[in-house]
Amino acid sequence: MGLFDQISGLVGSALGGDNGQTGDDIQSQVMGVLQQNGISGVSGLMQQFQQSGLGAHVASWIGDGQNLPVSADQIQQALGSPVIASIAQKFGVDPSMAASFLAQHLPAAVDQATPDGVVADQP
Repeated sequence: MGLFDQISGLVGSALGGDNGQTGDDIQSQVMGVLQQNGISGVSGLMQQFQQSGLGAHVASWIGDGQNLPVSADQIQQALGSPVIASIAQKFGVDPSMAASFLAQHLPAAVDQATPDGVVADQP
């Protein structure tokens, strides 16, 4: 299961699953927002975090061992306010809630998307 499958499943659960959107719809929307902002797959997330001084965090999620935690403020710092606002708007939640949600679930989603410690994004 890919990174965006993980995120979309988590978002769908957070939204109660009764909003009429399928997991594919949610995945497409999350991917679309990230890609519109120049972030594509795990490698794009890795680059964003490295540029924000949080490269060790994302490296821990990809590699073996314990995942370093990340705060909502760090997610905001790495992805930027426009990305967080776009995700929040797309799902009808407050930007702080979107950032908190991503902070809670993104490390595990990246970890699960890279089980062998290898970033292998598909085009």
